[in-house]
Amino acid sequence: MNTILTKSVLGIAGLAFAGGMAAGPLNHADTTPTTAALTPVAVVQADKPDAGKLIPHGVQGTQSRIDLNDEQTGNVKAIIAATKKAGLPERAAVVSIATSLQESKLENLGHLGDRNDHDSLGLFQQRPSSGWGTPEQITDPEYSTLAFLKGLKQVDGWQDMPLTDAAQTVQVSAYPDAYAQWEQQAADLVAQHWNN
Repeated sequence: MNTILTKSVLGIAGLAFAGGMAAGPLNHADTTPTTAALTPVAVVQADKPDAGKLIPHGVQGTQSRIDLNDEQTGNVKAIIAATKKAGLPERAAVVSIATSLQESKLENLGHLGDRNDHDSLGLFQQRPSSGWGTPEQITDPEYSTLAFLKGLKQVDGWQDMPLTDAAQTVQVSAYPDAYAQWEQQAADLVAQHWNN
């Protein structure tokens, strides 16, 4: 697919990607239609989550992004599946994935020895000594996500809070603003995998 058609399809779909592609119509000095521009394109994105629901407040601050391996992508899918199991909307998955990106880079971490933050484990760096569950439970992606979501549901108005405030209320991190940097990648991942 040529670049102009690709950008047009993405613009019609309402998706924004990092790296300079913006959703919406393209402005080009050369308005001569190409064969690809004349080809009708049917774009149906009804199954994709609404971007406004994924990032209702816009992103806060500079955004970070990492490339994911198969294990990390599997953990994204596990977080989304647990969110659906909990009966929560896509925004809860965005908060969960952004939190996990900050806490573990979406890796299901075991005990890290001297580098460990106390007894923190798993995708969300939850602590058995703080009542999150046993080490076996906390290192189970579904269990740890459901535990995080249980905490999130107890936060009054979490749906209307900036992501970093909702995540911090559950996690009680020493770096409360750090979650915000992962919001765009988390939203992109939810948009990509919610209906897979």
